[in-house]
Amino acid sequence: MQIRQAKMADVDRLVEIEETCFPASEAASRFSFLERIDAFKDCFYVLEINDKIVGFINGGVSDSKTILDRYYEDASFHNETASYQMIFGLDVLPKYQHQGYAKALMLHMVESAKQRKKRGLVLTCKKELISFYEQFGYINQGVSNSTHGNVVWYDMYLPLEK
Repeated sequence: MQIRQAKMADVDRLVEIEETCFPASEAASRFSFLERIDAFKDCFYVLEINDKIVGFINGGVSDSKTILDRYYEDASFHNETASYQMIFGLDVLPKYQHQGYAKALMLHMVESAKQRKKRGLVLTCKKELISFYEQFGYINQGVSNSTHGNVVWYDMYLPLEK
């Protein structure tokens, strides 16, 4: 297993994984991935098994403690000097799920945020994933204002400050 920064050459594989893991109404587009890698490649990691990408995690940095829907489609909000690492997606192909790869990606992102002196991490998730994120210390902030994909999301926050 290897975790590394995403690169433009990975985009087709990222789209394939995203379309496998999310319904079309929620999935990021090829253009979004290109824009994200360009804007915040320091916050976009892929996980490889035997040199094949099987999962990834990504998100920009903002001073908002919640993710606004417009952030999913507009990477220009990203400000590396801002306080909060956002997570837009944590994808692992179904064949590789429940083997610790999503956990490895999350721990990598958390460690990266700590090294970059971020105050916390924020994400949205569906109700059935709340307990997954709580194992990392995320706190459920309740139902999100997000309407991304016409789904009910929950705002999750992981404080890094002591």
